[in-house]
Amino acid sequence: QVQLVESGGGLVQAGGSLRLSCTASGRTIARHAMAWFRQAPGKEREFVAAITWISDYLYYADSVKGRFTISRVNARNTIFLQMDNLKPEDTAVYYCAAPEEFLLASMSSWTEYKYWGQGTQVTVSS
Repeated sequence: QVQLVESGGGLVQAGGSLRLSCTASGRTIARHAMAWFRQAPGKEREFVAAITWISDYLYYADSVKGRFTISRVNARNTIFLQMDNLKPEDTAVYYCAAPEEFLLASMSSWTEYKYWGQGTQVTVSS
């Protein structure tokens, strides 16, 4: 079992920045890809970003490309999401996700991820 705990959400004005963290416990995530998803009220869960276990491949949704940066520190069992130039449409609950398997068919599909954090709210005011 893996437990994931996100932190770093909050209220920020448009154009501002936030840095989300997600720390895993119960099992190392060092050899697993990890991802961030988000869900806004009344909308479906949406892929945001993913990272391979050695950080050699970073994958972003088009809506956040160039503004968000995913990273990880395996020694700390932690991943991060640096969010810059935030927009009101980025408002959502952000979740980190960990898979059970080492190899994924699609890093952007939520169905590939078995473990989820409780989420952290990000609100961007205009």
